[in-house]
Amino acid sequence: MKVRRSNRVIEMTRYLLERPHTLVPLTFFSEAFDSAKSSISEDLTIIRNTFAKQGTGILETVPGAAGGVRYIPTVDQSTAEQFLNEMSTRISAPERVLPGGYVYLSDLLGEPEVLRQVGRLVASQYAKKQVDVVMTIATKGIPIAQSVAYYLNKPFVIVRRDSKITEGSTVSVNYVSGSSKRVEKMELSKRSLQKGAHVLIVDDFMKGGGTISGMVSMVKEFEAELAGIAVFGESKFEGERAVPAYTSLIRIDSLDAINNQIKAVPGSYMTQTDFNVLDAAHS
Repeated sequence: MKVRRSNRVIEMTRYLLERPHTLVPLTFFSEAFDSAKSSISEDLTIIRNTFAKQGTGILETVPGAAGGVRYIPTVDQSTAEQFLNEMSTRISAPERVLPGGYVYLSDLLGEPEVLRQVGRLVASQYAKKQVDVVMTIATKGIPIAQSVAYYLNKPFVIVRRDSKITEGSTVSVNYVSGSSKRVEKMELSKRSLQKGAHVLIVDDFMKGGGTISGMVSMVKEFEAELAGIAVFGESKFEGERAVPAYTSLIRIDSLDAINNQIKAVPGSYMTQTDFNVLDAAHS
């Protein structure tokens, strides 16, 4: 049964948005809507141009008999700036300061819209890079990893500080906490990572970087490759963090736990994301 173009474009858009980084053959749409491939190609041009204009992402065409179209979620520069500025303002509220110099973020990282944007921002930075799996550590990094994994259409794995019987046999590494300087342990199921997999590490917050460093060691233990590191927030740290290059969305510039004063600013995301490459891919 033939479908009107307006309805067809809406349904194709919905289908693509729900399946990021998935190659969809033109034949699939042609058969689904009983339409010629030429008509489907025209529909896809409309969708591609709209995505580019609205900053929704890239609609990539893969030529050849085994080709098709692939939706790659991205975030444009203005949208990223607006979101990071909004997060900086919200995190700078005095009531977020906790005893011991900690920052309360659980409410923000429980908001679906915030998680959606965080996932899109991180996935956008890695839109043109190879990522096979997203890694985080329990527990607060899990919703971030899930959002990033969704927009990259890749699995995510959870490193734990104590093993679960449901994980089967595990690999464990020791690491030094960057803030407390204590030696701690983390574990990951042996079935979680394949040798040579490209791993993107994400976490909610970084102080001294010890936990991130531990996950980097875990990646090496599995003989996998580190694709990158991204954290939602980071604090100032005296000395040098023992972690490779990383991206932060938010940075705590100053924190006075006694007087409940905090100042948050956008992190390194804007300077470490090549928006020119993403813009070129739209054209």
